[in-house]
Amino acid sequence: MSVMTGPHELLHSEVYLDLRPSLGIPLHLACEGLNFAGSIKIQPAAAMIAAAQRDGVIGPDSVLVESSSGNLGVAIAMIAAAKGLKFVCVTDPNCNPATVNLIRAFGAEVVVVTEPDANNNYLGARKAMVRQLCERGPAYVWLNQYENPANWGAHYEGTAAFVDKHFPDLDTLFVGVGTGGTLMGCIRYFHEHRPRVRVIAVDSVGSVSFAGTPGRRHIPGLGASAPMPLIEPDLVDEVIRVPEIDTIRTCRRLAARGLLLGGSSGTVVSAASGWLAEHGSPDHTAVAIAPDLGERYIDTVYNDVWVERHYGRDAHELLGTP
Repeated sequence: MSVMTGPHELLHSEVYLDLRPSLGIPLHLACEGLNFAGSIKIQPAAAMIAAAQRDGVIGPDSVLVESSSGNLGVAIAMIAAAKGLKFVCVTDPNCNPATVNLIRAFGAEVVVVTEPDANNNYLGARKAMVRQLCERGPAYVWLNQYENPANWGAHYEGTAAFVDKHFPDLDTLFVGVGTGGTLMGCIRYFHEHRPRVRVIAVDSVGSVSFAGTPGRRHIPGLGASAPMPLIEPDLVDEVIRVPEIDTIRTCRRLAARGLLLGGSSGTVVSAASGWLAEHGSPDHTAVAIAPDLGERYIDTVYNDVWVERHYGRDAHELLGTP
């Protein structure tokens, strides 16, 4: 039995789901959404806050500030509530309404940036708003997930180390890419401890995390409208880009088997299933990091009206659903 004194102490579930019986995919999912914050983002949130407290950056009167597309905002809001800290989350219209409400339920303030920046992306506008808030005074502390080494450090010490412990014969690891924290933590860990493991980055079509043509994206979590400072592309073995319609198709396929996962998880599973169909073998051991659960996507990924509005009237044909 595990006894905790706060919700932020549950960081790792160590639960892995074998997808062969349900979907016929030779893949194990690391279910990182089985914690009180509902996503893998609890790990970097806890690590960044702990590092700031150790360094004396955060005091009892501090106001934490962060830009987030959703899940990190929830994680920081939960930890801030547990520690008696104030938090302001800056997000944009792509953030799921359920996620915004959840952040507010923890007592945090949510600022929604409604206009993109000069480059027509919300990330730049969110960062500008964060800087504007920090100009109010020294009490405002920006954790800065985009450049904070505690972000990738959390996954080096946590995510990657636990996968290594449970899968000593691992061949391939699939990791979704947002800020690059999970990816770079896993890459650095396996390069140091088991360099034969292939780490494949999973990105969204329209993201420019690994160059490419920028495009409109509607599903928060993975992808970025500007290069992420934490990512070192030369260390990445391979990049797979997944169209959002394939993300939705995979999420619904999983839900039809009783597995309600989030958009980031659906993207990673979509990429892994395609890669394994081409490169897998009976003795190949593969793990995919599933960052989130699906409840926050009920009004988006799992909503027919939302899908048709963003992907067109023929979206159901693309999904292969009636």
